[in-house]
Amino acid sequence: MAMSSFLMVVLFLGLGLGHFAAAEVEEDARSSRSTYIVHMAKSEMPASFEHHTHWYDASLKSASGSAEMLYTYTNAIHGFSTQLTPEEAETLKFQPGVLFVLPELKYELHTTRTPEFLGLDQSNQLFPNSVSASDVIVGVLDTGVWPESKSFDDAGLGPVPASWKGTCEVGTSFNSSACNRKLIGARYFAKGYEATLGPIDTSKESRSPRDDDGHGTHTATTAAGSVVTGASLFGYAPGSARGMATHARIAAYKVCWIGGCFSSDILMAIDQAIDDNVNVLSMSLGGGMSDYFRDSVAIGSFSAMEKGILISCSAGNAGPSAYSLSNSAPWITTVGAGTLDRDFPAYLSLGNGKNISGVSLYRGNSEATALEMTPFIYAGNASNSTSGNLCMMGSLIPEKVKGKIVMCDRGVNSRVQKGTVVKAAGGIGMVLSNTAANGEELVADAHLLPATAVGQKNGDVVRSYLLSDPNPTAAILFEGTKVGIEPSPVVAAFSSRGPNAISPDILKPDIVAPGVNILAGWSGAIGPTGLAVDSRRVAFNIISGTSMSCPHVSGLAALLKGVHPDWSPAAIRSALMTTAYTAYKNGQKLQDVATGKPSTPFDHGAGHVDPVSALNPGLVYDLTVEDYLNFLCALNYTESEITSLAKRKFTCDESKSYSVRDMNYPSFAVNLVSGSSSSSTVLKYSRILTNVGPAGTYKATATMDDPSVKISVEPESLSFAAANEKKSYTVTFAVTGSRSLSSFGRLEWSDGKHIVGSPIAISRS
Repeated sequence: MAMSSFLMVVLFLGLGLGHFAAAEVEEDARSSRSTYIVHMAKSEMPASFEHHTHWYDASLKSASGSAEMLYTYTNAIHGFSTQLTPEEAETLKFQPGVLFVLPELKYELHTTRTPEFLGLDQSNQLFPNSVSASDVIVGVLDTGVWPESKSFDDAGLGPVPASWKGTCEVGTSFNSSACNRKLIGARYFAKGYEATLGPIDTSKESRSPRDDDGHGTHTATTAAGSVVTGASLFGYAPGSARGMATHARIAAYKVCWIGGCFSSDILMAIDQAIDDNVNVLSMSLGGGMSDYFRDSVAIGSFSAMEKGILISCSAGNAGPSAYSLSNSAPWITTVGAGTLDRDFPAYLSLGNGKNISGVSLYRGNSEATALEMTPFIYAGNASNSTSGNLCMMGSLIPEKVKGKIVMCDRGVNSRVQKGTVVKAAGGIGMVLSNTAANGEELVADAHLLPATAVGQKNGDVVRSYLLSDPNPTAAILFEGTKVGIEPSPVVAAFSSRGPNAISPDILKPDIVAPGVNILAGWSGAIGPTGLAVDSRRVAFNIISGTSMSCPHVSGLAALLKGVHPDWSPAAIRSALMTTAYTAYKNGQKLQDVATGKPSTPFDHGAGHVDPVSALNPGLVYDLTVEDYLNFLCALNYTESEITSLAKRKFTCDESKSYSVRDMNYPSFAVNLVSGSSSSSTVLKYSRILTNVGPAGTYKATATMDDPSVKISVEPESLSFAAANEKKSYTVTFAVTGSRSLSSFGRLEWSDGKHIVGSPIAISRS
């Protein structure tokens, strides 16, 4: 869900000329400054300083006489954030103990039926309501929280876990009583935002943990919301709404505002969440696609991982383009989006007798379920603008659209805003047509006027009718909620795709989860469309994005943590990945809505999450902090770059041969570099499996869709006699020729009861 743009206007009134000159100079100095995050090598602090913050302050003053620290960081990194001129930042780089002076980045948000769809409704006995289940704390970095939501009801929950060290921070329209035994903590972080964009306008958003946007409440309640019966959006998707981990606790960290989410604030929230003792961190935001030591989400997540915290992040909504995902660090669980088996059909009947299928969440004030046959016009023919077909603000001619249904093409401005443009011009209905960029993917919206969305192919049919019939007419029929839609799930077209642009030898995304038309809690400060003109208020909303799939995995990770409190973040991620499915019950492969063809590991990672199977995976691929440090050595990171992530001095062993291929990851990304003189390539990958089930013997099976790739596994079977026993194996890929740019396969270990699956993706760069 995209945040609205922000315009800061500074008014200067009532000062004399002398005061104006001084203020102008001061303003010029301030405006030339930008926020930087300064990474320090804490181990190099001189003995003359009693505390590291005193050293940070002295280092800052050596480069700037007037700059002040915004935040000092203790857990996420060692360092601080401040505002500097470019010249001051350059000077600070060369101060003793300074590792990096990195400019602040702005990140964006990646924006019912799912428990049943995932099999959780029939499997409550598999996830016992144990004490450990309610001790799990999910930290959500987002737009805050609407504490009055029924999804934060704490009935039936025991005392707040003794491990919790956080608080309920007081602010605008938010006091400490807003928290309870479900929502156990709430904080907000705005210093980075305000340093760049000025003071928060409290007439538009709360300077507190309160969620005025809705996104944060939606993600938090998806992850761990309590059960709420009778939930729906205007009667759509009726039933009981519940998060994935209904007994887990929620801690909200507000880092996103109208102007975006700033890295200094995000980093401080991660720093605080570590201190507060959360068990899972859920971040439905992204934007960092640079090296890991420059990406604040990756840096902070490394520190959280070291403390045993699982980090779940959204892959992004830039699909179906290749190389489009963010949050690709191997210590982050990267989540793509798939559909549910639920839809909201709204059919378009044309005057020529053709019926066109579409989707909508429109619900008027009356019980009417249809817009009767009405004159119909194409927006491109009702505008003097070259982009009139997009129904942008002020582009439609009222005399041409009054009393008619208007067809608008998707693109540029938001889908629901197009409807308000039609309505403002006198139109009484809208048909929203996908273009080539969106294909056949349909996302339902709670439009402000009768409207339906149609795919590209149907849009072409409708457009042809409009341009050929002298008196076109249409009607829209709203059919409510339909379940049992097949095939499902399919990978959403918007879901960002691999290969991994930062580390091609690590397959991303890791997994897909429900992210299309998801019902969850909502803010009482804004309507379901997020538009200022939308005066409707709802307790639950239906929205789509990898922002929605991420908290599904966050909540499922909390479920697994409650049942297996001794499992590491890597073990939990492995359980979710190796038990994910890549085919429907009829044996057909998962589909990609963008292509209409089977999806690949670059689209779905290990597959679609299956939490019931993840509870008992049999074997897991575990990872330690040392494994990740070795991974950084394999990337040829410098000592300073590694120190900025690890927060301690770590030197790669020059006598050791580091290889990304030896990273104990639950998937295989085989990146073949072009330009080799040899017609064949042989690559070996080492892995270690840990037994988390009963004793047994597992046998390996490997398949590839490309006959030019031969796979051998050594040994072909592994026998485990005890819990936590570890066994290693090697996979050899022998590739001849170059039949295609990419090919895919799968490696499975099975003892007859468990299947431990790993996707294989071979790419030729």
